[in-house]
Amino acid sequence: MSKRGRLLIVLLVVVVCGVFLWPTYNWYFNVPQDMKDLSAASREQIREYSVTMAENDLENLQSLAVKDSESIIPEKYDFLVEYAEEQYKIEDKGFPSSWTVKDVLGTFNNRDKALRTIENYYADLLLGYKDKRNNVLQLGLDLSGGMSILLEADMESLEKRLQHPPTADEQSAAVNQAIEILNNRIDKFGVTEPQIRKQGDTEIAIEIPGAADPDRVNTFLQGKGSLNFHIVNDEGTAAWNAHKASKAGKLLDDDGRPLDESVLDVGLIVRGFYSKDSYGVDQYLRDLVIYEEPGLDGVHIVNAQVGSDSVTGRPVINFTLDKEGGEMFYQLTSSHVGQTLAIVLDDKVKAGARISEGIRESVRMSGFERQEANDLALVLRTAAMPVDLRVVNQQSVGASLGEDSIQEGLKAITYGFLLVIAFMLIYYKGAGLVADIALLLNLFFIIAILSAFNLTLTLTSIAGLILTVGMAVDANVIIFERIKEEYRLGKSVEASIKAGFAKAFWTVMDANLTTLIAALFLSQIGSGPVQGFAYTLAVGIVSSMFTALFVSRLLFDFSTQKLHIKKLSIGWRVK
Repeated sequence: MSKRGRLLIVLLVVVVCGVFLWPTYNWYFNVPQDMKDLSAASREQIREYSVTMAENDLENLQSLAVKDSESIIPEKYDFLVEYAEEQYKIEDKGFPSSWTVKDVLGTFNNRDKALRTIENYYADLLLGYKDKRNNVLQLGLDLSGGMSILLEADMESLEKRLQHPPTADEQSAAVNQAIEILNNRIDKFGVTEPQIRKQGDTEIAIEIPGAADPDRVNTFLQGKGSLNFHIVNDEGTAAWNAHKASKAGKLLDDDGRPLDESVLDVGLIVRGFYSKDSYGVDQYLRDLVIYEEPGLDGVHIVNAQVGSDSVTGRPVINFTLDKEGGEMFYQLTSSHVGQTLAIVLDDKVKAGARISEGIRESVRMSGFERQEANDLALVLRTAAMPVDLRVVNQQSVGASLGEDSIQEGLKAITYGFLLVIAFMLIYYKGAGLVADIALLLNLFFIIAILSAFNLTLTLTSIAGLILTVGMAVDANVIIFERIKEEYRLGKSVEASIKAGFAKAFWTVMDANLTTLIAALFLSQIGSGPVQGFAYTLAVGIVSSMFTALFVSRLLFDFSTQKLHIKKLSIGWRVK
């Protein structure tokens, strides 16, 4: 490959890594702390905050209008000026020389319109920050703390599923299986380095790194109980709605049965139909009456993928049933053609569709937003929980390492890295500068890749990072010593560099590949800090091979062919 081609590749990699790293840099250095704190709230809390702020802001503006309607609108309401400008453009009106409170408020038809506009501003702002926070390099429990969640297994639900009181072994097996499913979901949702452990006989303790964001927990706890398919009873739904319209107060018991038993036949229950609102929060729409006995249990689902409807373009979930489930589903759909099939997730009706014909193994569900469809498909792929789980306690926790320990660890890492840089400069002189540039680029590439995959950075991950730096130095040392051997034989600078890299190639490759294999096995077998260490080490090995064999060679070629260096500066005893 030509030197120009290699230069373009290096520049391309630098640009791509810069793009990967930018969200993390921007989040930690440019986003105000108060926005970080607010975006860590749940979506329900963000909705409440946005509504409250809208009411307060509108009240303040109306107070300003009463005092002096010609006063200039304060800077913090510039987002309303942007809205007013859009309205003036629509009405083909000229902008005022300066926007007053009267001018801005005059662009709203009514109070509700003003409230919705202000609320949308705060909602978009905070939800945007929430999305950004989920796409940056996270700090682990040991460095920044995170969330602590205590779940309790509901043994009554297990008894219903087994249809007999569970034995101690069955209870233990159900909890252990739930832990395994949670591990799979957390890893696939991108939340790395969780700590999940059994606590007592029926409780599961989870610690997740990162800001205390309840929505991160809800994503992988979705489907924590059951996912079933039920047939909707249209006559029962009509009867229930009529009864509900004529009565007030509590009308249902905890199981979804009407307190007035005469309203519905035995075997029918009431469930709410929910859809995501603009905040991504489940919003109650209406009640449906369904048969209590599910027509099919979600445990029969063997695979689920998200696709798009060929007509509407909206996301759909395509899933496949096992042989037994396929037969059950065919019998269910064949005997209820023309009726509605409801998909019930954790006692909430999430979607429904009219049955037009009998369906066997391949099923398609619609009615979901893209993110919700992706999350639900993942839940389906990782299996339904064997037992219902209840959130007993959920709170933020501080860093597991003390502040002094963190500072000492970071100091040791920094000093070690600086000493490596200094040693290479002192021992290998000019060639050491080439190695140091490659090392800094290597560090940049590693952090950028970790950021691109939203991995979690812990103290053990940083240890893997420093080990990678040591291995990158080792590769450079092997190459430099080969170059020195060739140079001592009387070869020219350019010939020595070419021969040195060629002879060192397989030595460097073999050493790094064996370590890469070990790192890959650690990432698959290990968990928690071990897995984080393995991920960082694997990424670092690939990056260090690229910088040692590709970037360093490019720098040497540049110095000899563009700077026309005739004497090799690669050690004190090399003349």
